[in-house]
Amino acid sequence: MMRWYAVHTQPKGEGKALDNLARQGFEAYLPLYSKKRRHARRTDYVPAPLFPRYLFVNMDTEASRWRSIRSTYGVVHLVCHGDSPIALPGGVVETLKARTDEKGFVQMDLPLPFKPGEKVEVLDGPLKNLTGIFQSLSDDQRVIVLLEMLGRPVTVRLAIDAVGSAA
Repeated sequence: MMRWYAVHTQPKGEGKALDNLARQGFEAYLPLYSKKRRHARRTDYVPAPLFPRYLFVNMDTEASRWRSIRSTYGVVHLVCHGDSPIALPGGVVETLKARTDEKGFVQMDLPLPFKPGEKVEVLDGPLKNLTGIFQSLSDDQRVIVLLEMLGRPVTVRLAIDAVGSAA
């Protein structure tokens, strides 16, 4: 029976592993998203792996020569329990593929935890108990909050779970 399995790759070697697995006849899938990158006062979007250092391969462990995946260039190992590969729960890869747009990027439409301009309170860390104004959600699962510190407004990035609604 065909199932999806996770493959652990070398650092920044997802594309190399994907190509080499395809050459061996395996159906492999590398979910990508459009990552916002800032460099030298310029902002652009680049493709980035949704799960860095991981990709997925579809195979039947009874019928295919899956042990060859371990020695594929770009692959560190197939995620296993003991000597047996661990199959992903049904529908995981299909859900990712269903959320892929025409450019091949997985769409991650996350609802905003707060409305822009809403008052929030820092719940954890060195800025605990300070209140500020929610600005936006950054692409790395952090929120941008405007705090009043030392008599002037300061923009800070905080983890989503470190911020709550100010009552």
